[in-house]
Amino acid sequence: MDLDQFKLVNDTCGHRAGDVLLKQLSSLLKPVLRQSDTLARLGGDEFGVLLSHCPIEKGLEIAEALRKTVTAFRFSWDGQVFSVGVSIGLVSITEACGSLDEVLSHADAACYTAKDLGRNRVHLFQPDDKDAQERQGQIQWASRLQEALDKDLFRLYFQTIVPLENSDNSMPHYEILARMISQQGELVPPGAFIPAAERFGLMPKIDKWVIRNTLAWMGDQLRQNKQPVFCSINLSGASIGREDCLQLIREQLQKHSVPPRNICFEITETAAIADPANAARFITELKQLGCQFALDDFGSGLSSFGYLKQLPVDYLKIDGIFIQELANNRIDQAMVASINNIGHIMGLKTIAEFVEDAATLNILRQIGVDYVQGFYLSRPEPLESLNSVRVMPR
Repeated sequence: MDLDQFKLVNDTCGHRAGDVLLKQLSSLLKPVLRQSDTLARLGGDEFGVLLSHCPIEKGLEIAEALRKTVTAFRFSWDGQVFSVGVSIGLVSITEACGSLDEVLSHADAACYTAKDLGRNRVHLFQPDDKDAQERQGQIQWASRLQEALDKDLFRLYFQTIVPLENSDNSMPHYEILARMISQQGELVPPGAFIPAAERFGLMPKIDKWVIRNTLAWMGDQLRQNKQPVFCSINLSGASIGREDCLQLIREQLQKHSVPPRNICFEITETAAIADPANAARFITELKQLGCQFALDDFGSGLSSFGYLKQLPVDYLKIDGIFIQELANNRIDQAMVASINNIGHIMGLKTIAEFVEDAATLNILRQIGVDYVQGFYLSRPEPLESLNSVRVMPR
């Protein structure tokens, strides 16, 4: 059982109010259960209920009664009244269901399916439930991600960003990418673990790991090799606007003596459009230090140009969806030319990613895009191998 809207009470009234809410709810839920049943708080806003010798039909009936009890509850604190809901995952415990860990994992998966289906409902786990199986896989990923953070199993990779014309910035320009090492020692690409990291709120921790390690590496490059580099670091939507993220960036820049002008933070268009005002404040604070910003995946939103005026960015990274078929699609060519033109009018530099052949590169050069990156120019490589890698535009 996961309480819905519990975080709102904590954030609005403080943790003491949240504790009182949990106690009041516990006393309301106990009478709904039978004497042989067990109610426990698992942590945070999660409760577990063990229904002994209980058929599925009766279990569903009790789960629904618990849901209705929570839904009818009103919590009052300092003159404010809150309503909460509960998402419940139900699993039958049989000989065939495996170990205790598997049972809990199935219940977790069913609970997250209930959340995805609209919250405040009961979902029964079925062995052939594809949605629940997908959630279960993501829950396992969440555990692996936390372990990777605890055991330092992430690695930094880079991909070169190449200027198409002579650039005022003579420093090498790299996008920093995160990879994870599996228990078998294999490399895990971000597409495999990022969805789970986003779902379970782990992206800010991963972002912080990337920031700390990238700035430490950049500081080493300056001190040991006298080689300044310009690095782009991706920030997730969950990190934008967070004070602890801002503070970490300030601390690490100072600690490693990295010039802020050598850093560009990339945020996606979808993250920026979710809260343009908050994104603009976050960007402005870091730009005052000297950092630069790129708006990634630009063009994917329906109102891209409309809110672009609110965001004080330095670079536009054109969404790869317009680049992949560029050589054979005149509409994509027109879209890229339009984005490039408006970007230049606004004083921004443009970057095209997913460049995978010479024809695409030539068209981008004709359009006048400033920078390019993609497999045709360089593939992602481990950051520690950078000193032996030299990539020139073709």
